[in-house]
Amino acid sequence: MPELASVHLPAVGDAADAEVAEAPVVEPLPLVAALCPDGDRMKVVVRGELDLDSGGRFQRILRDALHRSVRGVDLDLRGVTFCDCAALNILLAVRQRALADGKTVTLHGTSSMVDRLLVLTGTRDLFAGPDRPDVTRPPAQGAADVTDRELRAELTQLRQAMRTRPTVDLARGILMAYYGLGPQDAWAVLVSAAERGGTEPHTLAGDLVECAQGGAQLPAGLRAELSSAIARVHVTDG
Repeated sequence: MPELASVHLPAVGDAADAEVAEAPVVEPLPLVAALCPDGDRMKVVVRGELDLDSGGRFQRILRDALHRSVRGVDLDLRGVTFCDCAALNILLAVRQRALADGKTVTLHGTSSMVDRLLVLTGTRDLFAGPDRPDVTRPPAQGAADVTDRELRAELTQLRQAMRTRPTVDLARGILMAYYGLGPQDAWAVLVSAAERGGTEPHTLAGDLVECAQGGAQLPAGLRAELSSAIARVHVTDG
């Protein structure tokens, strides 16, 4: 297994810029969806990342489910690991179309990332479905119970996640290219190594990118945690 400290990418402006341009494109965690008839409704279970890149497919899935249903669509988004405003706009647009057809779009489960976005934008209750009493919500506080300070903190975290996402994706690409990891395994390595090394995944991602570009080496402790996390993933996959 190569040492992380030996991984270097040419700096911008080098004669090898063409090689940098050919670096592997980081694919988002794949969007996986299952459509299941549930009486006169369609149940849609979604896993993966909901963002601008996967938005077109997500919209087609929801429209197909809505078209095939009699009364509407029930969504299970507990497996969604990332959700941005583009995905929320799709949800709102499909809900509007459903209402025009005399149908509804309801949520039967959300991940913390999805629920945070819904709470911050005040749209959670739009998908509750008054005729669906079994709609489940996570134990987090509802919009009415969240203080202004907590909302500002949550919004700051969401904005930070959007800003740091390109760096995290680049770090995942480095791990994928040099260690033969898949997108999900690369993310798992970042999270595990950061947690054990006492830092945040986006911070470790930035340090890893800097190191790969010929900057400062990672501290020995973080290098060891990364190597251990990579080894654990290879053992599990093997």
